[in-house]
Amino acid sequence: MSTADTDLAATPTADPRVEVLPARDVPLGGPRAMTVRRTLPQRARTMIGAWCFVDHYGPDDIASTGGMDVAPHPHTGLQTVSWLFTGEIEHRDSLGVHAYVRPGEVNLMTSGHGIAHSEVSTPATTVLHGVQLWVALPEEHRHTGRDFHHHVPAPVALDGGEARVFLGTLAGDTSPVPTFTPLLGAELLLRPNASVTLDIDPAFEHGLLVDTGEVRFSGTLLRRAELGYLAPGHSTLTLTNTTGTDARLVLLGGTPFEEQIVMWWNFIGRSHEDIARAREEWQAASDRFGAVEGYPGDRLPAPELPGIPLKPRGNVR
Repeated sequence: MSTADTDLAATPTADPRVEVLPARDVPLGGPRAMTVRRTLPQRARTMIGAWCFVDHYGPDDIASTGGMDVAPHPHTGLQTVSWLFTGEIEHRDSLGVHAYVRPGEVNLMTSGHGIAHSEVSTPATTVLHGVQLWVALPEEHRHTGRDFHHHVPAPVALDGGEARVFLGTLAGDTSPVPTFTPLLGAELLLRPNASVTLDIDPAFEHGLLVDTGEVRFSGTLLRRAELGYLAPGHSTLTLTNTTGTDARLVLLGGTPFEEQIVMWWNFIGRSHEDIARAREEWQAASDRFGAVEGYPGDRLPAPELPGIPLKPRGNVR
């Protein structure tokens, strides 16, 4: 028997309903790009609930990487959810909001019909580490007005760790931040070798992103930067830290998003024409997106559209 066979035989049987979605490296932010690890979207799965975009970055030493410097750029049809583990990011948008993203504090920006914003790591930041998430807006709300919310969730003690619930409800805590579909977003810390069982909404599908450590997610081992997917139908969720150090995770959830979307660059629409119109209006500096005040540089230009029409995508169920 080979070493691989021995390891496999010693591993508990994984739950076949858990999909493991690997990350891929993607440059983010134009000419001064930083590299992020992206787990959504991908061919195997477009969305988890209304969560449609998961970028995971760091820990990056700013002295060597240069940090984050994303010039003003547009969004349509979505909400951005910014969550940091380490560092600080300055946010400016065309709603007139000037805010900071700090560890343990969620910033949620609603683009609706159109918004523009910039994101820059602050001079005091030496290490940058966090996640950038998008939520697709349903058809009836995707042209809503611009909005912004900031919330600092209190830590909730778990038997074996703690949670910070930035969207939705978990472990008896509910975030006041509004969303347009039922959602869950939480940072979880598991102590060494701890196992935690959480009550969850059986109508939700769930995704678990591993930031540090290795964790069994409903029986399936997830390693750093992997995203596990669990389909609806479960009322509890067991997470087990298999290492002798703390594990940090991001748990996402929501009711299945039944609409198909077109996601290209920073836009979410329902057709190629939606995207082409948004691109044209951004390039023309339309009032649709407004202006970002205070950023010391030019806006990001939109890339060229592909030569073939963009097609709507949704999850295969």
